[in-house]
Amino acid sequence: MNNGYFDLATPYYATIYTMDHLPIQKDLQDHVHMAYYDSGHMVYAHVPALKQLHDNAAKFIKSTDNL
Repeated sequence: MNNGYFDLATPYYATIYTMDHLPIQKDLQDHVHMAYYDSGHMVYAHVPALKQLHDNAAKFIKSTDNL
């Protein structure tokens, strides 16, 4: 899950609250990774955040190679 700290569409604390209150099994909660960027809703519009988003997406894709 990717969020900007200054996101007005999906606010930072609303995302944390939602994830903390999802009725999912504890062992499945470990499957959700949250990343935050020094940007707003459009993470890709802030070049440093875009680079971090790219690296995180690439890391996620590579982690599925063993599935």
